Amino acid sequence: MRDIYIDKVVVHMGVGEAGEKLVKAENILKTITKQTSIRTIAKMTQPAFSIRKGQPLGCKVTLRGKPARDFFETSLKIVENTLFESQLDKSGNFSFGIEEHTDFPGMSYDPQIGIYGMDVNVVLERKGIRITRRRMAQKKLPAKQRVNKTDAITFLKEKYQVEVR
Repeated sequence: MRDIYIDKVVVHMGVGEAGEKLVKAENILKTITKQTSIRTIAKMTQPAFSIRKGQPLGCKVTLRGKPARDFFETSLKIVENTLFESQLDKSGNFSFGIEEHTDFPGMSYDPQIGIYGMDVNVVLERKGIRITRRRMAQKKLPAKQRVNKTDAITFLKEKYQVEVR
């Protein structure tokens, strides 16, 4: 019950506009993750950036289970197994960015497409989290069962040999 595991990995590509650029980003994300992506939309209007509420701005994919672990290991190699302590939150979740999609194996630069970056968000959990999500007899998760920053750092160092600066 004390073992930590990767619950999900969310890969997000923010393009900033709809249209051809967004379609290219969705195709790249589908190729890299082998899953179809969903579009992310603007929550509020920002005239300075010519963004309207409800306008599609990016795409994301949520990976769970073995595909999540495989993608995480691949993306860790791209960032050379290093993370900064500021990238982890108090709940043990962390995020990091990948500057170019061409760093992934099997991807090459195409002048027609360009270069796209992405954000990788990883959620860590322990067994027993279901008590907070179930419908009947819902309870708070005890403090000893929650993942914190130090637990996440030790998990990453032991299991994935990640250097946390």
